[in-house]
Amino acid sequence: MSEGAQAGATGAESGGPAGDGRRVRVVLVDDHRMFRTGVQAEIGRTEETGVEVVGEAADVDQAVTVIMATRPEVVLLDVHLPGGGGVEVLRRCAPLMGAGERPVRFLALSVSDAAEDVIGVIRGGARGYVTKTITGTDLVDSIFRVQEGDAVFSPRLAGFVLDAFASTDAPPVDEDLDRLTQREREVLRLIARGYAYKEIAKQLFISVKTVESHVSAVLRKLQLSNRHELTRWATARRLV
Repeated sequence: MSEGAQAGATGAESGGPAGDGRRVRVVLVDDHRMFRTGVQAEIGRTEETGVEVVGEAADVDQAVTVIMATRPEVVLLDVHLPGGGGVEVLRRCAPLMGAGERPVRFLALSVSDAAEDVIGVIRGGARGYVTKTITGTDLVDSIFRVQEGDAVFSPRLAGFVLDAFASTDAPPVDEDLDRLTQREREVLRLIARGYAYKEIAKQLFISVKTVESHVSAVLRKLQLSNRHELTRWATARRLV
């Protein structure tokens, strides 16, 4: 399934979860409405797939509100979202992950396969990470596996995740970097690469004023004075 969510056999058509009567309630969190519509069309045929889409959200605040209101079994969570990214959704919904007999579990569904994105959401509490190239059939299967408590990753990411957490050579947690939201990290990298505010705004689909706010927040959190110090800081950590 690409950004447009390609058609594919799911559920009863492929002998999938709906055939054994199981059901799972899902919330879709992605800032691209057309992508949410495509995923809904692909996996939301409940009688065939066993998946019932009970809510959608396009940013962090909407996501937290919808998740709190619907208490789904699984949340399909994009990594890059207005308002702080998937990591911020995980942080604010952390109490629901350990909610006794009815925990809310999170499966990251993203176009990104960047190391920091994968590790960030897994550290935040997500049960798995799959990319948007996944087929509809495999996505339905992944949702049910996450509901049951399994950890699920796209094949190319599985070995990477194991290495990142198990290797003695894995880099230590950077507490300074962890203070930044996902969006602030994105702005930080683009600033460090020499992008102007207008260019960053265009690339991230946000306003110049929002870029300025993110830069101010990054400088404050990292206790830096200007973009030149910020560039040196990012370069020293090989974030550029």
